[in-house]
Amino acid sequence: MPFAEATPLRAIFSWPGGKFALAGRATQLLDWQNHHRFCGQCGTPTVKKVGELSMQCPGCGLLAYPRISPAVMVLVRDGDKLLLARSPHFKPGVFSALAGFVEPGETLEECAVREVREEVGIAIANLRYFHSQPWPFPNSLMVAFFADYAGGAITPDPNEIEAADWFSPDSLPLLPEPISISRRLIDAALCLHPQ
Repeated sequence: MPFAEATPLRAIFSWPGGKFALAGRATQLLDWQNHHRFCGQCGTPTVKKVGELSMQCPGCGLLAYPRISPAVMVLVRDGDKLLLARSPHFKPGVFSALAGFVEPGETLEECAVREVREEVGIAIANLRYFHSQPWPFPNSLMVAFFADYAGGAITPDPNEIEAADWFSPDSLPLLPEPISISRRLIDAALCLHPQ
């Protein structure tokens, strides 16, 4: 019987039937267990708690649950044009919607407004929820929104964005993989406003 090969999680985007979601959940749980082998309060080795998804300290009783880091994704529209940006971490040529992590004490809506302003310098209005997706790189929950352009000039933050621009439906750049919520968000926007 042949040995199984380790496959990077990003290499299985196209696997059918929810296999990516299953592999993503497994990856997140293994990452969580690996990073919670010791109690963050007293340093005692932890054990899996029976009956729930947590690691428990037998010394002080502290429970550690899997970490989930919420992040927002925002696709901004100005008429039929979409604001797409390129991170230096993307595959060459790929543009996507804007995204960023929620900060402590911040709502999803506040995060969306802040991230768009910080990353490209514009204001948004009429924020509308689209969908969410677990994203196991390593433990995100992506919450996607549509928004309307409300003013300002595109001024990319050079630390996060290497290019950003308005794109019409007939001149889109290379887009993210179809399994990603960013691609589904863009595709949904194009269906809402066909040419």
